[in-house]
Amino acid sequence: MLHNAGYAAAGLTGWAYTAIECAESELPGLVAGLGPEWRGLSVTMPLKEVALTVAAEVSPAAAALGVGNTLVRRPDGSWFADNTDVIGMVTVLRRAGITDGATIALLGGGGTARAALGAAARLGHAPVTTFVRRPEAGAELAPVADALGVPFRVAPWSDAPHTLGTFDVIVSTVPKGAADHLATGPHWPPTTVYFDVVYHPWPTPLAAWAATAGCPVLSGLDLLHAQALDQFTHFTGLPAPAAAMREALDRAIATKP
Repeated sequence: MLHNAGYAAAGLTGWAYTAIECAESELPGLVAGLGPEWRGLSVTMPLKEVALTVAAEVSPAAAALGVGNTLVRRPDGSWFADNTDVIGMVTVLRRAGITDGATIALLGGGGTARAALGAAARLGHAPVTTFVRRPEAGAELAPVADALGVPFRVAPWSDAPHTLGTFDVIVSTVPKGAADHLATGPHWPPTTVYFDVVYHPWPTPLAAWAATAGCPVLSGLDLLHAQALDQFTHFTGLPAPAAAMREALDRAIATKP
């Protein structure tokens, strides 16, 4: 949808973006079998770790995080892996006025949380506290933060309701419903930026609650759009037509059941 809209806006006739279902074990064979007409792939979970193994070259961001969401064919036929979620998050947060060194609270410890750590590294190695339901999830993130040079600590999930309001940015990477119980108690300061990677259904209860306090609220739709702009340039070598791609994305979500 948004990529195809971008191709149309850029006059790239004959270009198409389509979905392929693929298991982890099938990805190497799939990539090896793609013809020269394929310029790149967007990779979703659970394939983001495997994506790095099929690439001859991996970007520093993807290597540090251990996950990639983009595969790009090089002129010699080899593949390059990157993680555009990182630059997407940075773009969205910068637009919201976040500056280097802002304190970040991270809800969750999965694959998207790794991208948030990558964004923190680019935001002046902003300190991150992650609130996790499983201590081992925090332990898995610690080496990533260390590799990126991001000050990092793990806090229990039960501490979140009492301390989130002390951070400049709150990034929720948990599935829909997991953070709904946090929409209670004293509101956060209106200077707190809330970024929820969920985009459907929208708004989430916590996003709506933050908005009532006057907090700037960002959604997964903002991230989906921002990271796709970088992917578009990777695939085509052209600047992404951001407005056309966002309009297509908004239309698609508006009609989503």
